[in-house]
Amino acid sequence: MSNSTHTAVESNVEYRTETAGDSRSEPDASSGTGAVVLELDDLRKSYGSEPVVEGLSLSVREGEILTLLGPSGCGKTTTLRVIAGLERPDGGVVRLNGRSVSGSTFVPPEERGVGVVFQEFALFPHLTARENVAFGLKDRPQDEIDRRVDELLELVDLAGQGGSYPDQLSGGQQQRVALARSLAPEPEILLLDEPFSNLDVDLRVEMREEVRQIIKEAGVTAISVTHDQEEALSISDRVAVMNDGQIEQVGDPEGVFQHPESRFVAAFLGYASFIPGYVSGDVVETDLGTVAREQIHGLAPEYNRTRVDLLVRPDDVSVRPPTDASAETCGSVVARRYLGPTFLYEVELDTGESVQCMHNHDENVPDSGPVGLELDADHELAWFPREQRPEDDSRYGE
Repeated sequence: MSNSTHTAVESNVEYRTETAGDSRSEPDASSGTGAVVLELDDLRKSYGSEPVVEGLSLSVREGEILTLLGPSGCGKTTTLRVIAGLERPDGGVVRLNGRSVSGSTFVPPEERGVGVVFQEFALFPHLTARENVAFGLKDRPQDEIDRRVDELLELVDLAGQGGSYPDQLSGGQQQRVALARSLAPEPEILLLDEPFSNLDVDLRVEMREEVRQIIKEAGVTAISVTHDQEEALSISDRVAVMNDGQIEQVGDPEGVFQHPESRFVAAFLGYASFIPGYVSGDVVETDLGTVAREQIHGLAPEYNRTRVDLLVRPDDVSVRPPTDASAETCGSVVARRYLGPTFLYEVELDTGESVQCMHNHDENVPDSGPVGLELDADHELAWFPREQRPEDDSRYGE
C-alpha cells in the first residue's frame, strides 16, 4: 500500500461498534428530550505543557446536530479527535451510549461506532464514488452492500454518479460522497471537522443546507466543528461556543446569539457594540436615549442604580443624519465598510464609545461627520455588569 493510500485509509476509516443492549443514558433534561448518545465529563488534554482542553463537560442527544464553535486554537478540533479516539485524553471520560471509551479502558477508534468526515474529504482517487461509499462495508454480503450503497447515493442525490471518480466530481459532489461513505456503516454518531472550509463561498452556503437535510433524513446524531459563526448558527440544533479549551455557553442558535452569557460569546457571534447605561427604576438611561427596563433580558432588581453595558447589533441601531446645523448629534461616522446590499458604519460617540450600525446601500447616510443615532431594537437586549469590562479592550472606552 502506498503512503498516500495509507494516509487516506487512516483519515477516513469509519468507526463502528456493537451497542451493548439498552445502555443509553437518561434524557438530558437541560436541553430537551431524547437519549444521550455522547457524554464528555471533565475532559482534559494538553500537548506538552500547553493545555488545549480544560475540564470540558458536554452531552449530545440522539438525533441532534451540535456544533463546537470557536476561534482557531480554542480546542474544538482536539475535542473532536478525542471523541473519535484519534487522541487519548489526559483526564476525564468520554461515554458513547453510556459506555466509557476512554479513561481506564481505552476503546480504539475502529470499535467506537463513530464516523468522521474531514475537511479534505480524502476520497480514494482510484475508486469510483460507488466504491468509495462501499469501502467500509467489505465484511457484509455483496447484495447487502449494493442495497446500502444504492440507498446512500440516492440520499445524497448522486444516484447517477456512482461510476464517477473523485476528479470527475465537483467539490460539493465530493463532499456528499464523503458524507455517504461515513454514513454507510450506520455509525452511532457522526463527526464533521470543518466540513465546508474547502468549498467556495456560494457552494458553502448551499452545501450546509444539503448536509443538514441529509443528516436529518439519515437520523444520525452529529457533532460539527467550525470557526464560522454563520455556518454554526444555520446548521445546528445547538451550538457550544468554546474559548481557551472550555465551553463558554451552549444552547440553541437563536438563544446563544440573542442572549450571550459572556462578552466573548457576544463579540464572537457577529458584530457587537456595548453601550453604557445606567439603571434607573423602570428604564435604563443610555447615550442613545432611554430603554424600558422590561426590554433588557433578565435584568435583576439588585442592579437598580448601577451602571451596565447593553449589547446591540448593527441592525439594532440607525443613523440619523442631521437635517441642519442645529440638529442634535451624538457622534461621528469614522468608517464605512461595503458588504454588498448593505454598508456597515462605525460611529464614534462623543463619549468615546464605538457603535456599529447597518444600512441598505441605497439609504442616504453620510460617509463621515456628525450624526445622531437611534436605538430601534424590537427585541430584548442582553446586558453585562460594567465591572466585567476588559481593562485592555479599547472598544469599551474609558
